[in-house]
Amino acid sequence: MALDVETGRRVTLAGGGAVIESAWVSRGESITWEGPAGEVQGWFYPPTNPEFTAPAGDLPPLITMTHGGPTAFADNSFALRTQFWTSRGFAVLDVNYSGSAGLGRAYRNRLRGQWGVLDVADVVAGATALAERGLVDGARLAIRGGSAGGYTTLRALTTSRVFSVGVSLYGIGDLSALASDTHKFESRYLDSMIGAWPEAEQLYRDRSPIHHLDQLTCPMLLLQGADDAVVPPNQAHAMAEAVRAKGLEVELIVFEGEGHGFRKAATIAAALAAELAFYRRVFG
Repeated sequence: MALDVETGRRVTLAGGGAVIESAWVSRGESITWEGPAGEVQGWFYPPTNPEFTAPAGDLPPLITMTHGGPTAFADNSFALRTQFWTSRGFAVLDVNYSGSAGLGRAYRNRLRGQWGVLDVADVVAGATALAERGLVDGARLAIRGGSAGGYTTLRALTTSRVFSVGVSLYGIGDLSALASDTHKFESRYLDSMIGAWPEAEQLYRDRSPIHHLDQLTCPMLLLQGADDAVVPPNQAHAMAEAVRAKGLEVELIVFEGEGHGFRKAATIAAALAAELAFYRRVFG
């Protein structure tokens, strides 16, 4: 928005789409639960749709969101991606797992050397806590995330049986391959999150989801950009092949002309449609 200080005239420079009525907007509530390293914070969004009412006693399915970074953060500012799910009957938990920014240095430093451990324990504990509090259906728990959040998603699916389905967007299945193949800018980022490469090669292997598919028990959707230079497409292809070999349901969709994070409107719409269809097929 631009303001002409002489005339008072306002001009919309970006956005300016249709206004969403407040009755359709789910508002995030800050909640906390206990994780292995202490209290964990997240934002809970209940399903909100003025045109539908759930049957009495029916609890909503939950989508647990894992942000990227991994030291980024989740806030409760208005986000269409969240409202897309809450308007379709899903509750959403957007987790600030250990290592997230915005909650103090000590909170952020929890993840040093613990990526793939504390972040995973925190999201599992969060989804479990909501089910125990009677806010969501414990039999219909989903987890999804992109990039580093995709790694946390894949790691949660291969180390626990809490979630019924998972969706990874350009996520990391093999940490060793990432340390070898990613672009120069982030090539040493994992040293502080896991350990120095290649000295800690065995630790990278131990925390790579692709090496623990024996513990995977649920369907998985993989969404990937063909031109991704941060998490190369071979990560998604290798994960899909390994899951198929195990005999479990997996769907891989690769979007041409997309890199690390989807930019085209058509891609974003197609990815959301595919994800929604996947949840409906799994949850019924």
